[in-house]
Amino acid sequence: MLRTNDADNTQNVINMTRFLKDTRFPAITQVEAYWEGLRAGRILPRRSEIDPRGIEGALEYAFILERIAPGIARMRIAGSHLTDLMGMEVRGMPASTFFTPTGRNSFSETLEAVFDSPAIATLDLTAERGIGKPAMEAKMLLLPLKSDLGDVSRVLGCLSTKGEIGRTPRRFDIQGTDMRPLIIGSTAPGKAPKSQTTLTETHLIETHLTKTPGERIPGLVDAQNRVAPKPSTTRPTKTQDPHNYLRLVTSND
Repeated sequence: MLRTNDADNTQNVINMTRFLKDTRFPAITQVEAYWEGLRAGRILPRRSEIDPRGIEGALEYAFILERIAPGIARMRIAGSHLTDLMGMEVRGMPASTFFTPTGRNSFSETLEAVFDSPAIATLDLTAERGIGKPAMEAKMLLLPLKSDLGDVSRVLGCLSTKGEIGRTPRRFDIQGTDMRPLIIGSTAPGKAPKSQTTLTETHLIETHLTKTPGERIPGLVDAQNRVAPKPSTTRPTKTQDPHNYLRLVTSND
């Protein structure tokens, strides 16, 4: 068991059993356990809470994505292993760069579901083969984060591989995807139409995503931030309010 706070705070105890099932990709296990510790009972942690020292043993495999368009995110931070896989610096590049043309559409849909649901995604990958490109399998983990503005537009990720890199760049096909929505009633991949969202689901999302004081989530407007209606510019008449009606009298004397 991993305890993230003091000994008296039993709500922040994390059951590590499911993290120990797959020992072939320990970096994936460490990054997910760290993210779960940051959540501390919330739906999502914030990007500003990420401390590289918390995943020191997995830093070379870790990355942070920034959402720039539907289904598209770029590498803001990337570990050295990702650079080795591509044979070049990958910061600023689209995350889809790591996938074959046939795998990019599927990755885009998965990425969009991670942001919109929000959800955790684990992808089982195999590298494309070729001259100087031996067999390689990999696993990618995508964990959503809130930005400082409160919107879900960042991802803490990890890409761990088994096998020799060989000739670069190495790109991957998706063999399977495990998606775990973090909000009851959400769907993945994609999101349900507005007409299918019940009052109960809306209240649940509002309760959890606006839990931290000062946070504002797009689409959920609180009473304090509503815009007051503009005052009427119509000139009052006698029939409207005879007491407040003013008449200008001029004299030529």
